[in-house]
Amino acid sequence: MHFWVRDCEMTDYKVKDIGLAQEGRLLIDYAEKHMPVLMHLRKQHSDKKPLKNMRISGCLHVTKETAVLIESLRAMGAEVAWCGCNPLSTNDKVAAALAANNVPVFAWNGLNKEEYYWCIEKTLQYRPNLTLDDGADLIFTLHRKHEDLISNLYGGSEETTTGVIRVRAMSEDGALKYPIVAVNDAATKHMFDNVYGTGQSTFDGVLRASAILIAGKTVVISGYGFCGRGLAARARGFGADVIVTEVDPVKALQARMDGYRVMPMKQAAREGDLFITSTGMKDIINAEHMKVMKDGAILGNAGHYNVEINGSDLDSLSTGKKRVRPALDEYLLRDGRRLYLLGEGRLVNLVAAEGHPSEVMDLSFAAQMNAMLWLTLHGKTLKPAVYTFPEELDKQTAMAKLETMGIKIDKWTTEQTAYAKAYAEGT
Repeated sequence: MHFWVRDCEMTDYKVKDIGLAQEGRLLIDYAEKHMPVLMHLRKQHSDKKPLKNMRISGCLHVTKETAVLIESLRAMGAEVAWCGCNPLSTNDKVAAALAANNVPVFAWNGLNKEEYYWCIEKTLQYRPNLTLDDGADLIFTLHRKHEDLISNLYGGSEETTTGVIRVRAMSEDGALKYPIVAVNDAATKHMFDNVYGTGQSTFDGVLRASAILIAGKTVVISGYGFCGRGLAARARGFGADVIVTEVDPVKALQARMDGYRVMPMKQAAREGDLFITSTGMKDIINAEHMKVMKDGAILGNAGHYNVEINGSDLDSLSTGKKRVRPALDEYLLRDGRRLYLLGEGRLVNLVAAEGHPSEVMDLSFAAQMNAMLWLTLHGKTLKPAVYTFPEELDKQTAMAKLETMGIKIDKWTTEQTAYAKAYAEGT
């Protein structure tokens, strides 16, 4: 492994190989062509530079799409320092290209836990005014170890379901000390990124890692939130028999009404050929389930943390394991069965593939950019809490995306607008 480190007043970046920068730049340029909304916002704001004098520390998967966001924030005047939010999701070519473009980036693929948190610490040395997080590890590290920096902060944003759950728990416990915008809860994020992005990119990762045929197999999807719905729909589209497991009775009922079989994991474990978790909860698949799975069953995770499939249980049931394909490990169980784990139980769409397509990240990252602009204007007036993404910004983002797709929609007439407010109107 080759690292390149440059020093001035502090370490400016740490990446695997700066020699990969040219290849990374090609990837970033390609992503730009498929992210028209974000590029429109960059062009719209680059002259006035509304983020001038703002310092942003970001902790989010270092992909080609993230690089477009980073460079857009910089074009709008911000100083940006960045790290990855998952040890195995960094694209080393993209990280090198960012470093070559003078972005303080601390990220490489294959981090251990100590290195992962070292990278987060490096971004916080830049004393941010804004944070941009995916999973809330940066937010929590800042609260736990750097309370002295909180007075500098206008606010932060959180990208994913797991992170929003985490910061809401902090807020309810009175532990949250600065305002956070729940970008994940923006309609233009969770209705598209979570459903269509997760659905497509997860199976992209499954297929690259395993090369299996999905048609005719039984696919078990754990969790029927927005991500689970996207996964179930894509699995059915491939020709699979889909089973959904849930703990929420409303979501379980919705899954059944959508045409999927619904049952407890203990029962589904006996039937599944491929298992994909997307719950944000630990131990969704554990030893109890592994003991009854078919020989050759494949386990994968689409949730943020690698806790949904209990890796310790899998190790304890096995006599050994071997890497049989990139991002695919075969575990030989004591009874002779084999189970396969995708991407070490981490986000399979980023470990084994490239994450979500640029077109859907265009919406999510437009929301992130708008959150940074909104917090710059309003953050100092807000109390520490988790804030809903402004609906008007959601609609602006959706309209901009429709325009780039050449789609026009209807508008209410003056009379219709008045009728909508005429509460006295009846039959």
